Amino acid sequence: MTSNTDAIAVNELLKEYLKTRKHTEALCAPLTIEDYTPQSAIFASPPKWHLAHVTWFIEEMILKQEIEGYQVFDPEFSFLFNSYYNSLGQRIARDQRGLMTRPSVERVYAYRKYVDEHMQSVLEKGCSDRATELTILAINHEQQHQELLITDLKYTFSHNPIHPKYSDQAKIADHNTDNGWHKVEAGLYPIGHQGDGFHFDNELGQHQVYLEEFQIAKHLVTNGDYIKFIEDGGYEKAGLWLDEGWAWVNANKITRPLYWHQKNGEWLHYTLGGMLPIDQEAILSHISFYEAAAYAMWSGHRLPTEFEWETAADSFSWGKRWEWTYSAYLPYPRFSIQPGAVGEYNGKFMVNQMVLRGASVATAEGHSRKTYRNFFHPQYQWQFTGLRLVKR
Repeated sequence: MTSNTDAIAVNELLKEYLKTRKHTEALCAPLTIEDYTPQSAIFASPPKWHLAHVTWFIEEMILKQEIEGYQVFDPEFSFLFNSYYNSLGQRIARDQRGLMTRPSVERVYAYRKYVDEHMQSVLEKGCSDRATELTILAINHEQQHQELLITDLKYTFSHNPIHPKYSDQAKIADHNTDNGWHKVEAGLYPIGHQGDGFHFDNELGQHQVYLEEFQIAKHLVTNGDYIKFIEDGGYEKAGLWLDEGWAWVNANKITRPLYWHQKNGEWLHYTLGGMLPIDQEAILSHISFYEAAAYAMWSGHRLPTEFEWETAADSFSWGKRWEWTYSAYLPYPRFSIQPGAVGEYNGKFMVNQMVLRGASVATAEGHSRKTYRNFFHPQYQWQFTGLRLVKR
């Protein structure tokens, strides 16, 4: 027998699930059918793939275990839309996702409908604790892909010489609301998630970290700040760069942030609203860790560690950019990889990546917290990434 409290919890979970699924499709509403398939880089997946992959995740992780005799929508979809789950079988090469003109977009939407109908049935009848936990994980997983869908699409659109708009309603620029510096005294501080709210396993293992006294900026670096770095020859001074960063700059002929252009002396950038003049007061975006570190060196400051960032986060406004930290993505004390496919979500990526904290303008509503540990390789620029400084 289901209690009234349980029924309310199930209803709220179903409501959140359907809200998330509908929002993903709403993000695709401005697209033409031609926009769904192209893949512009190995790291940028097509919208059609995102739509199908998050659906495969639900089917594979939940429905196949919760419904006895469940019939998958299409047996080939596991090969086409698995991302990196080695324990769940073979998959298409990551750089070939954009070659899949079939299945059609229409069939992918039919797949989503099929899975959602079965999920609604599972949730309405009441499901196991395991399925409840995995549904919450699936919601957060899809929210991650909502952000990736937008950033991947922007990267693809940026290669189109006619500079297409994603939407006239796209938010173009954000500005700092805080200024000055916040001082944190030396001492031991708790790091990591605590409490009952959702969190990823890489946030667990709350522990104490000793921090020396430091001062962290309440504001993020702006476009105008970064233009001064460029005009001072920042991309030409090897002494400002980490060795790998300097090699990256030269090998790829990097001279400015991603999407920036200069025409007739004017700085422009490609945005989801098309090509526009750069607002120098707006917050900088689309820089690599290498660029963030070089700018910090040039300015006479440094990047915060992820522990400094988390400790000070309640004292400044955050959430407009993913902020590079000077912390490698490593496990917290007592971290352990979970058994099964879910264990492949985070732990196996704890090498050669840097931690970012905060959130961005593309992050789904409610999908952020100060203990959230995002991570990317240091050369990547295509996310909405920026930087906050710490005084030396």
